Amino acid sequence: MQHPPLYQVKAEFFRMLGHPVRIRVLELLQGGPLPVRDLLADIGIEASNLSQQLAILRRSGIVVSTREGPTVLYALAGGDVADLLRSARRILTVLLTDREGILDQLRQAETGQEPLPITFPTLATAGMSPPVLETTPLPAAPAAPAAQDGPDPSA
Repeated sequence: MQHPPLYQVKAEFFRMLGHPVRIRVLELLQGGPLPVRDLLADIGIEASNLSQQLAILRRSGIVVSTREGPTVLYALAGGDVADLLRSARRILTVLLTDREGILDQLRQAETGQEPLPITFPTLATAGMSPPVLETTPLPAAPAAPAAQDGPDPSA
């Protein structure tokens, strides 16, 4: 039996994470195991919807559940999930911080102030180390053609 390529398995993993309720559940569980009632109170969705999202997380193996009497507790299956969420926050912080810088430059240009050259970020990261922002300036715009006197000969 041939297994799917690793990149395809990774894509499926990230698709499984691609729901706001699932991300919120994982964020809440970083603080330790929680009963369903606490998750419901914090997230504010219907119990059936939360149950559906918890089932997906359980089947994927990144969340585990245990029963203590009538209460079901949910917890992260390991610390790697918390590490992944922290890495995502670091990456988003860099990306959003740079966007704010670009917005500031655009606002300066709109008010007639001399803006700094607009730069676009590239994340220069290897592994899961904190991201380092590198910027690449935009190329200079080509000069406009000189205006000609008289009628346009091509017309």
